[in-house]
Amino acid sequence: MFGLTSQMRRASASIGMNIAEGCCRKGDTEMARFLQIAMGSASELEYQFLLAHDLDYLHNPAYERLTAQVEEVKKMLSSLMKKVKASN
Repeated sequence: MFGLTSQMRRASASIGMNIAEGCCRKGDTEMARFLQIAMGSASELEYQFLLAHDLDYLHNPAYERLTAQVEEVKKMLSSLMKKVKASN
């Protein structure tokens, strides 16, 4: 459980850190690349929620709430990626 919790913390922190790092880079191509990495971290987090649920570490109400939140983050990232690519 400790290892999974640690991985969840790192994946969730990675989302914001990659967005921030992408903003500091030159050009939209690099920004899009870091947004894609952030999307990968969000997908990783989504799987970790599923795993925690399957292992009975995370029960239904919390699992559903957290899954909905990470799906919303992924939608926002997807929208931002489209806008960045369109400005190219």
